[in-house]
Amino acid sequence: MTEYLIHPLVVGANETDQGIMTYLKGYGKRIWIPSYVFYLEGGPQKILVDTGLEQFMVPPEVEEKYGVKVQEFEEALAGFGLPPDDIDVIIHTHLHNDHCENDYKCTRARVYVQKREYDFFKAPHPVDHRYFPDLLDQNEVVLVDGDQEIVPGITVLLTPGHTPGGQSVLIHTRQGQALITGFCCNEQNFPASGPFCPPGVHLNLIDAYESCRRVTELKPDILLPLHDFGIGRAATIPA
Repeated sequence: MTEYLIHPLVVGANETDQGIMTYLKGYGKRIWIPSYVFYLEGGPQKILVDTGLEQFMVPPEVEEKYGVKVQEFEEALAGFGLPPDDIDVIIHTHLHNDHCENDYKCTRARVYVQKREYDFFKAPHPVDHRYFPDLLDQNEVVLVDGDQEIVPGITVLLTPGHTPGGQSVLIHTRQGQALITGFCCNEQNFPASGPFCPPGVHLNLIDAYESCRRVTELKPDILLPLHDFGIGRAATIPA
């Protein structure tokens, strides 16, 4: 089976409240959360998980505080000799705007997303303002219904709750299975000791809880919470 290297690229950041990440915990603690593009290197196709924010303003002290480099999308890909047109596949954890604003630049890419996520994205409920239904108009969209292998060594797992059709991405590496969560969370959601905590923002809390349970019970060798700054300090996973 193909083994992949995961390159977490920070392409934006937002200041928010820890309670946005952790349900009923951490309210009042201001934090910054990164917006990631994950470049999966190893197979014959050029694959990204999410494409992040297109426009953002991040104070320079954020990079120093969290030990990461925040780059524009094109700059981040250029570090690997990749123009956006070289991307073959984009796998989306979900379709909130901070995960898909740069899709249109990848003109050749096939975009894999859960059908229930895409349906909600095209006709979002006003309660969730982070869906911009025209963002994927220029891309070929491939709809997934449940768990599915995308290419050898990369499988998506339906993990809803934060959104209707979030999907976590299971990636085969030389150190075992790495999992990128399909819902917004950070290291506080999956503490080394103690129970997991579902995301603080969700459309269905029970589904969000069960998705966290599923991730925990899978026991991946490498767990990558979607908005954890610790991930961005690693140039390559596994190192």
